[in-house]
Amino acid sequence: MDTIRTAYDGSIPDPTTVISKDGRATAVSVAVKDVLTVARDYYPELRALVRSDTLQIQATGVLAIVNGFNVVLQDDLRRAETVSLPLAAILLLIVCGTVVAAFIPLGVGILAVVGGIAGMFLLARFTEVSIYAENVVTLIGLGVAIDYSLFVTNRFREELHRGLSTEDAIARALATAGRAIAFSGLTVAIGLTGMLFYQGTYLSSMGLAGAIVVASAVFYGLTFLPALLSVLGKRIDLVRVPIMQSDPTGRGMWHRLATAVMARPITVLVPVIALILLMGSPFLRLNLANGDVTMVPKREESRAAYDRLVEDFPGAGQTHISVAVRYDAEPLAADHIAPLVDLQKRLEAIPDIQRVQSIFALDPRLGAAEYTALYSTPADRRPPQVQALVSAIGQQRLDAAVRQTVGPHIVVFDVVTGKPAYSDEAHGIVRAARDLPAPAGSEKLVTGFSAIDLDTVAFIRDHTPAAVAYVMVATIVVLFLLLGSVVLPIKAVVMNLLSISASFGALVWLFQEGNLSEVLGFTASGGIDPTLPVIMFCTIFGLSMDYEVMLLSRIQEEYARVGSNTEAVAEGLERSGRLITGAAAIMVGVFSAFGLAEILIIKALGLGMAIAVAIDATLVRALVVPATMRLLGRVNWWAPGPLARLYRRLALGEARAAHMAPIVIPADTT
Repeated sequence: MDTIRTAYDGSIPDPTTVISKDGRATAVSVAVKDVLTVARDYYPELRALVRSDTLQIQATGVLAIVNGFNVVLQDDLRRAETVSLPLAAILLLIVCGTVVAAFIPLGVGILAVVGGIAGMFLLARFTEVSIYAENVVTLIGLGVAIDYSLFVTNRFREELHRGLSTEDAIARALATAGRAIAFSGLTVAIGLTGMLFYQGTYLSSMGLAGAIVVASAVFYGLTFLPALLSVLGKRIDLVRVPIMQSDPTGRGMWHRLATAVMARPITVLVPVIALILLMGSPFLRLNLANGDVTMVPKREESRAAYDRLVEDFPGAGQTHISVAVRYDAEPLAADHIAPLVDLQKRLEAIPDIQRVQSIFALDPRLGAAEYTALYSTPADRRPPQVQALVSAIGQQRLDAAVRQTVGPHIVVFDVVTGKPAYSDEAHGIVRAARDLPAPAGSEKLVTGFSAIDLDTVAFIRDHTPAAVAYVMVATIVVLFLLLGSVVLPIKAVVMNLLSISASFGALVWLFQEGNLSEVLGFTASGGIDPTLPVIMFCTIFGLSMDYEVMLLSRIQEEYARVGSNTEAVAEGLERSGRLITGAAAIMVGVFSAFGLAEILIIKALGLGMAIAVAIDATLVRALVVPATMRLLGRVNWWAPGPLARLYRRLALGEARAAHMAPIVIPADTT
């Protein structure tokens, strides 16, 4: 430990601020020597040493709160895994219809998550990795790995049922579903690497960790999974469960739904899009604010101690904004005092300020001359008024005040306000303090939680346009390489934005405005952590594109076979609709399990992603996509001549079996 300050050792200028209102508790300030990233590793051991047989002790503060976050995050992860894995197994049984086929994606999913976490720990050897990374890696990795394995396994079984040998069925599954998951993994990774635009924050490490686990999912889906299928062969259909499968004739529910939607596309599109936009409308009321200790559950020690401080100690709920003035030379030189006293007065004049604590606020009767005599004149030559002040305050307490607020090159002013740290009023105080001119020959810096919040929000806002543009443009390029069309990629991006808008609306309605907070078990803070929309956009954009890739690749395959856009959409949705819905149900189940988390940002991320995937796989993929593809007709597959030639030259189109016709531009305009 570095220093310990109590109400009884003369180190605190006003000891009454650390004595509770009822006089039965006291706050002790403990400072450690190391930076947070080092101290957090030994905090549990340090905390265990602070104990008493007669006193009730609770610890709070930044170090204690960070430790509390870590402990609760680990509990959240274990709880989510306990719930999500059995739930995923049940849903896989329903989707696959056999026990063997169901447990293959689950096993591959677990392997992919283990690989992703190993990659995350390797990454941690080279850069600092967010405390949230393990939860996010598990959240994303389990979802995408199960999805990818499910698509390949299902296509393998489909080809087996058509009479192909095990080897040919694997080859066909990899040429179709395998190709699709490779492109899908690339789009998900593109979305996640959008967080690299936020260098200097934990977002960049989270984006890299997420991309690693997606790469792990694709790797296992294209290597380990085919090898396993080769071993199993037709035994993959062993131990059937009594669940109705899709109509093998291709005229099941999804075919009928697609046909009905395409018969009246405008009638379907208008109300569905209106509903999605209505769900997204609360996002217009978004208020960004950094998370604080209220994100930790009330049962955790650091949160309970914080709540008691705010409730029982005078001034504990106040907001402190630090103004540091830096000089290259001695900060308390005689010619520096008067400008510093003037800065004190200017800070006190800012609206909503309660007081400004510094070594220049000892007595309102003192001016620049007296403070100059106090700090730059030997004790035996001070004026009587100054000597009397020193006697009244006490030399020990005066020395403590100087020691705490003056360094070799800086002087610190503590600006105190009763406004909440993340409020607009507190932000206004930060701006006003920054607008004040610095004393001559110095540099003035303003910090504190309010300033950090203001700067974080500004940083996120400044970098978001570039990140969003990168994600959308890169995704369009990848989808062009998959489909050979410029229309379908643009349409896919628009579809994704619809899904994201609805989930963002739910994010504000639930976690900012506090609706259903009692049911979901959280405390609404009136704001959304500025990093949360970034994580959700980068993650959801890629995951939603997951299903778009699977659906469009199957529609493209059918279009190559039948040559009719309308029939291709209906057949493609019939072949993939049930699977996409089942895969989405599994992903919603996995994400919802993380909604049980007690850390608010993980709860919000899990529920927000579950809502986005649910909307995407139902309203968007089942209704909006068929309707828009019907309206666009053959334009869906259009690309300018040079791009079309480039696509053919790159030979990235799906390898087609001999029985499939090449893609042509048919006379059918539907």
